Order: sequence, then structure tokens, then C-alpha cells
Amino acid sequence: MKILLVEDEVKTVQSIKQGLEEHQWEVDVAYDGVMGFQLASRTTYALIISDIILPGMNGLDFCRKLRATNVTTPILMLTALGTTDDKIVGLDSGADDYLGKPFEFRELMARVRALTRRSNGTAQTANLLKIADLELDPDTKKVVRAGKEILLTAKEFQLLEYFLRHQGRVISKVELAEKLWDLTFDTGTNIIEVYINFLRKKIDKDFDPKLLHTQIGMGYVVKLV
Repeated sequence: MKILLVEDEVKTVQSIKQGLEEHQWEVDVAYDGVMGFQLASRTTYALIISDIILPGMNGLDFCRKLRATNVTTPILMLTALGTTDDKIVGLDSGADDYLGKPFEFRELMARVRALTRRSNGTAQTANLLKIADLELDPDTKKVVRAGKEILLTAKEFQLLEYFLRHQGRVISKVELAEKLWDLTFDTGTNIIEVYINFLRKKIDKDFDPKLLHTQIGMGYVVKLV
């Protein structure tokens, strides 16, 4: 199991790398965003941990470029820019989670374990989740609609899984923010809408019937209409 660490602070690299290796992870290191992108593009990783402030290519552009090339590896943003707005910018760029510096290593490991469940098969249940011709397998992290495999990022997968476990129930933005992003919902942000649009384009745009619906003023629901 490999992790890619993209970080230019030598002491931070040494500390994180040593801690991860003590937990039996193999760690590749890139000290700038360009090298990070090259490694992430040609190597399969269970997780990418990336700082935002990087030489060559900053972490946000690094993340956006990976997502634009259909790299779905979970990405954990690790940075000293720790305000809610900074966190939302990171998530909007395609990251799956965000951890501000300074941090306790045990919290980092908790995030690592959560994000790598999609890679090591430790899903919570073996039950196949289905609606119409859409299937989601929590064990293999595979999503198929009408026989076609759909590639989702870790956060998109988590969002779809949450909807499928609550089929027919209207889920508010507040609930999604708290359950999936650990955020106190701010009506001035559009992080929920961004990911709903990402997911809708992948699971509904080229298919019928449509499954992900907006209930104006209330939230979102996955159901057959």
C-alpha cells in the first residue's frame, strides 16, 4: 500500500514519512507540485497527501489537474491555511479531505484510514446498493450504471453511498455538510452544490431515468420518479 506525499518542508516530510512507515505504509515523496503530478499520473497510490503552498505547481492546481485527467485517488490537503474558506477552496479543487497545520499525528492517521477504505476493501458492509440500473458496491468501491462503470472520486463515492443508504429521503445541505465534510454549513458557500453537480453529471447526464433530484429549499433526494 503506497501513499504519495507532496510537501516541500523537509522536516514535515521526515516526520510524516516516518510516522506512516511505522504504520506499514510505503511512502513516495515529491517536493513540488510538478513532480507530484508526474508521480500521481504514472503510479497507483492508495492516497495522496498534498500541501497547498508548493513550488512549481500549487496544491490546488495539482489537485485540479489530477481530477481533469480522471485520476480518482483520494486526496488529503494538508496546509497551514486553515480557515473555513480555505478548506472549501481545497474541497472545490477536488480534494476529499482537509487537515490544517499544526495537527496531531493520530488525527492524520484517522484521516488516512478513512480515506483509504476505498483502496483496502474495509468497507462497512458487503451489501450491494441499488436503484434502477445503478449499482454501488461498498466493498470494491465500484459504481455501475446500465452496465457501464462510472469512475468517482472518494468524496463523490461517499456522497452517492450516503444517498443510496437513504433512498427516498430528502437530505438537507446542513446534513450533508456535517456528515460528509465535517463542516458547519455556511449558506455563503457552494461546496454542496459543486459536488452534487459533479455527481449528477456522472450518474444521470447520459442516462434515464434521472435519479438525483433537487427539492428546492429542502435539499436533495435519490429516488425513482
